Amino acid sequence: MSDDNHTLPYPDANGEHPTLVVPGAAATQEATEEPKRARKRWPWILLAVVVVLAALVVVGELVARAVVPGMVRATVIEELGLSSDQQLDVDVEGILLPQLVGGTLDTVHLASDSVSLEGVTGAVDVTATGVPVGGGDLAGASGTIRIDEAEFTSLIAETELPVDSVAFEAPNATLSGSFSVFGADVPLSLTFTPGAVEGELELTPVAVTVGGIDIDLDDAGSVFGSLGEGLTQPQQVCIADQLPAGVTLAGLEIVDGSAVIDIDVDGAIATDPTLQAKGVCSR
Repeated sequence: MSDDNHTLPYPDANGEHPTLVVPGAAATQEATEEPKRARKRWPWILLAVVVVLAALVVVGELVARAVVPGMVRATVIEELGLSSDQQLDVDVEGILLPQLVGGTLDTVHLASDSVSLEGVTGAVDVTATGVPVGGGDLAGASGTIRIDEAEFTSLIAETELPVDSVAFEAPNATLSGSFSVFGADVPLSLTFTPGAVEGELELTPVAVTVGGIDIDLDDAGSVFGSLGEGLTQPQQVCIADQLPAGVTLAGLEIVDGSAVIDIDVDGAIATDPTLQAKGVCSR
């Protein structure tokens, strides 16, 4: 019997064999891998967007830091009538961009080594809160004015005390002067502790020397009459007429060779010319 159906030999196990491709399989695989690649790609796109936005915020903050203090400085100098070359350091606390968007600077710190305010010259350090970006009243402000012995002498020159000069020795100050007795000038030295009461400067005597002789404060009245009584009693001195009307004396003490005056500032001083002008003493 003839063998018309030839049997194919088994493939050689060590040989290479062509891979059979199922129609449509490649397209299906590509369609499956494409969504996977898309899903893997979108987090990187989101990250790139976040990085760009963060960079823009940083740049915006840097620009604000460079511009805003100069704007505040120019406004303060204009409102207080200071010279254009007045040294004035400005520091705005916190992140600026949200504050600018909100229209109000939370805290602004102003400092100058020497500035003249209605005749009083000294180092000023003031912190203002709630500062409107577009102009307007402040929420409030407070700080210190640090003055030397010569400026302090000017502050109390209008008192009834015979003042020629003042020397500081913390926590006290000693004024030197003279008064007339039967046509003769008698040297006087009065040591007192300065402070503030109800917006006025208060001088509390602690020692007195007349003609080079130490006088007991309890005996000064009987020895020198009304003058002696005046020397031994605390004296209140109004200095409102030597400060802007919107500035109130809150405290005073002698520190490191200077008189440090604590002040409270009316927030409306930023817009009210009458508060920027020199104040008035009621008595």
